[in-house]
Amino acid sequence: MTLFSTEPKISNSHFSALIAQHLDVDGMLHCLQELIKIPSVTGSAAESQAQHWFAARLEESNFQADLWQIDLAAVKAHPDFPGLEAPRSEAWGLVGSWGGEAGPTLVLNGHIDVVPAGDLQQWQAGDAFSGRIADGRLYGRGACDMKAGLVANLYAVKALQAAGIKLKGKVLLESVVGEEDGGLGTFATLLRGYRGEAAIITEPTEMELIPACAGALTFRLTLSGLSAHASMRREGVSAIEKFWLIWEALEKLEARRNQPGHPLMARFELPYPLSIGTLQAGNWPSSVPDQLSAEGRLGVALGEAPEQARRELEETLTEVCRNDSWLRDHPVAVDWFGGQFASGHIPVEHPLVGLVSTTHHRLHGNLPAVHGAPYGSDLRLMTGLGGVPTLHYGPGSAKQAHAPNEYVPISELISTAQTLALVILEFCGADEM
Repeated sequence: MTLFSTEPKISNSHFSALIAQHLDVDGMLHCLQELIKIPSVTGSAAESQAQHWFAARLEESNFQADLWQIDLAAVKAHPDFPGLEAPRSEAWGLVGSWGGEAGPTLVLNGHIDVVPAGDLQQWQAGDAFSGRIADGRLYGRGACDMKAGLVANLYAVKALQAAGIKLKGKVLLESVVGEEDGGLGTFATLLRGYRGEAAIITEPTEMELIPACAGALTFRLTLSGLSAHASMRREGVSAIEKFWLIWEALEKLEARRNQPGHPLMARFELPYPLSIGTLQAGNWPSSVPDQLSAEGRLGVALGEAPEQARRELEETLTEVCRNDSWLRDHPVAVDWFGGQFASGHIPVEHPLVGLVSTTHHRLHGNLPAVHGAPYGSDLRLMTGLGGVPTLHYGPGSAKQAHAPNEYVPISELISTAQTLALVILEFCGADEM
């Protein structure tokens, strides 16, 4: 078959009927419920437990499963290592292969790690890791971000298997860890040699198409002041007051960096936020604070090198320090740590976008919107390091990600699996049944 053609090479009505008949919705929901019950927070032992549990599901489904322990020391030493934030003692990679060798390979990628549940008092009915179903929704941490997408990948293939369909090409189903804090899992999977002619990451997009993701760089600022008794505060120098100068400069920098730019980001008022997430200062209420530490996130524009984004922030800080008598002699220290997400994208005109869009339209009757996303993701590793054309398409909304009472609409889970099954057929090709 010709790669990426949007013209159908199979009888859509015939195969879509087969897929609808053989998609095991009850099994898919049960699988997602059981996976959500494993609290696979990034870097935790449960993250590894979830990988082993999902590996067993792949083997039960006639995948050739490659489950391996990632060499953390070697991966961290690699010059392209994308960074991490959560402490971890181990990590596991997992790739399932199914199909033939006579056609192209399609990668379906999803992360199995989740963020912590947060304040459990904000969750209704103990939903944090319940997998509860109510009102057409399935609840729990990771329900949309992104265990639903991972399970949709699996059950799309299982529908093809149950229908007796054999592929000319191959599907690689990748379950990765560490996406939430940098992309360790996808990075290690690429280093292991797994590639395809195209890839779909089933992140929550409300079944819209996202061929572009902004980047995000984590930083830490450290300021020094001069301590004094609070009753004599003008004898000291408050690190908090000096930070206010930094804050004002960063707000102006954010405004400059968010001037109208790439059309894929036009829907966002603030596509590349610059945010301070933590702030710690002082050590005694009656003392002028002499130390301050602030940690934050710098958005990276589409097509912008991370080095350029870092340089702009550092130059802004240098200018502030140059214009203040105290900071001139006690400049702000900048540390770039944790996840370092570059941006990544493929053109809107890329045939992969057309293939998924056309397949979705044939099945569901509407043309999905195509736009960028303001967050970092493993897309940039697939397109950059891996050289694999990649887009996001999956069930659930990013507005639910990381939020209390996270859920995925069951209708979107089912529709995503149906779309993926037909995309696999169109892309990989079907042998005679």
